[in-house]
Amino acid sequence: MDKNCWPLFICLFPFLTSHAQEPWQEYVEQYEQSASVHARLTALDSVLSLSFYKDNQVFIPFSMTYIDLALGAERYQDAAKKAMNLSSPINNANRSTEGIAYIDKVLLHQEKIKDSFLVGGLYLKRGGGYFRLDNNQAIIDYTTAIQNFSQSDSVYKGDAYLFRGQTYVNLGNFVAAIEDYNTSSNIFKALKDYQYMLHASQGGIMIFSMNGFYDEAKEQREVLIAGLKELELEQFLSTEYYNQAVDDRKMKLHPKAYKSLLEAEKYLDVERSSNQIFFAVHGLLTSHYAENGNMAKSLEHLDLIEQRRGGVENDLIIDSHYNSAKSSYLYYSGKLDKALPFALKKLENANTLGFEEEQAHALLDLSQIYESMGEQQTSLDFYKRHVLKKDSLYNRSKTNALLYYQTLYETEKKEHEIESQNANIALLEKDNESFKKMLAFMGVSMLLFLGMIFLIKDRKNLKTTKALQERFSQELLTNQETERKRISKELHDGLGQQLLLIKNNIILSENHIGEKMMDTAINEVRSISRSLHPFQLQELGLTKAIEHMIAQIDENSSLFITSEVENIDHIFEKESEVNIYRIIQESFNNIIKHSQAEASKLSIKKLDNHIFISVCDNGKGFDYNAKHKDTKSLGLKTLQERTRFLKGVMKVYSKENNGTVIEFNVPFT
Repeated sequence: MDKNCWPLFICLFPFLTSHAQEPWQEYVEQYEQSASVHARLTALDSVLSLSFYKDNQVFIPFSMTYIDLALGAERYQDAAKKAMNLSSPINNANRSTEGIAYIDKVLLHQEKIKDSFLVGGLYLKRGGGYFRLDNNQAIIDYTTAIQNFSQSDSVYKGDAYLFRGQTYVNLGNFVAAIEDYNTSSNIFKALKDYQYMLHASQGGIMIFSMNGFYDEAKEQREVLIAGLKELELEQFLSTEYYNQAVDDRKMKLHPKAYKSLLEAEKYLDVERSSNQIFFAVHGLLTSHYAENGNMAKSLEHLDLIEQRRGGVENDLIIDSHYNSAKSSYLYYSGKLDKALPFALKKLENANTLGFEEEQAHALLDLSQIYESMGEQQTSLDFYKRHVLKKDSLYNRSKTNALLYYQTLYETEKKEHEIESQNANIALLEKDNESFKKMLAFMGVSMLLFLGMIFLIKDRKNLKTTKALQERFSQELLTNQETERKRISKELHDGLGQQLLLIKNNIILSENHIGEKMMDTAINEVRSISRSLHPFQLQELGLTKAIEHMIAQIDENSSLFITSEVENIDHIFEKESEVNIYRIIQESFNNIIKHSQAEASKLSIKKLDNHIFISVCDNGKGFDYNAKHKDTKSLGLKTLQERTRFLKGVMKVYSKENNGTVIEFNVPFT
């Protein structure tokens, strides 16, 4: 027998002897009796297909054996498929580290795996393993998965965006999370996969909740719950009601939170629900009953999670729910010494996972426990860390407030030392100490006042500087347009007329070659003149001038253009009409120069109090943030300045290899 199979045989022997009639048993025997690698892999494949999601005690170890054999036989694609199948069962068994290790073995041979689905899938599954262990590494893996998936793998790319959005939320990067959730939702909507479209929608709700927009979160969550019920996806309702309970607790609406928790428990099917939501719901019920003095009910729910915890190991999220519930029950039971280790463990879990909101809660719990234990200094230290963490979470500048509390604490500390040293003459020093206190308070108040003045002046200076920059940009555009008009007129009236006279002389001399050359020169001068200043605006009006421009571009380039242009004549001042014309002209210039597009569309609609302009193409797209930061890229910046001149709004939607859409909303009176 191959020595590499010995540990597996030892591991499975008790199982196999007690389940001799299982359907995969005969294939296990074939595997053990086969001499060739091919026959062994064929037998193992049958074992895995029969035990998948039926018995992990068989599926997990035999999957590991299959992967090792396939890699040894250089059957890398087969190994990749089995490593991907192994990921979910081994993660659910709280053995994520082992699953990651087997995916790493396969990824050592990535260059020999040609299937984009397999390469992207390996990174997607490894990201799922790291989700519970290292969120930053999970982000890297999900991003790599997206880059490797092809267009035909869109459903898996939607998964990757969804999972990366969830991980960005854990790390507090809400802007990136919203973008990923929207992308994922659009992918699943196009595929008519409404269940996962709802999952992506849930991401936006979480972001509203985490940023304190509880009314918006509740409104969207109610829509989501209705959708889940309509689609008969009741297995997901526990999570939504639990999340609503968490929001209600943040708003101190404890009766409503309790009602939501009961709804979550009602839909919590122990046989179907994941360990995480089971521990979350019963853990929060443990805390709720403890906070309200119902220790018997609190203990009842704590017992439920302790009974189930015996079968769950190495899951930091579950560990966090358990430690939170345990510390809460012990704290309200008055067992402070026993509550403390669980609260510290909760903080450790939050730090490892990178869950900043849980870090803030854990720090506050520890502050309260130490305060109840009479350790005021330690309590204050944890409270200060809690305040700093909340500050970073919500991006608010609390520097002056923290300085105030720190200064107040140091002042009171010194006063207590003076009182302790001079206890016998406390009455004599009363007036002096009051005076010192008043001076300290006045000093802190002065610091806060001066800081406020500085912030106001700084903000005013920034606002003034921004206004000057905008004014300079607008004047520059105006002067540029004036100079263009002047040069255009001189070309048309001066050089153009001179060329016509020369042409007439050439015609008289019957020099046909010279006549053709002169026609070309005259046409080029006219073209330059029209580009410098659109005289069609005066001759034809804004609408016809735009249509004429589009026709010229369509005729003189390989770009196929469709357009829907409503009449917008006599709405704007002449200067504004020039800017609108230039916006459309420069948008198409950018498409021709940079996009490599084959087709584009212009849409201009006149609405109640504004016009809506949309220019889209099917080109290669670009990274808007990178392009906007590029100081050498003036195209987008010029469009923004012209839009700002019109008091309008410009929006850019672009993804690499997915084309570009630029929209302009320009108001009018």
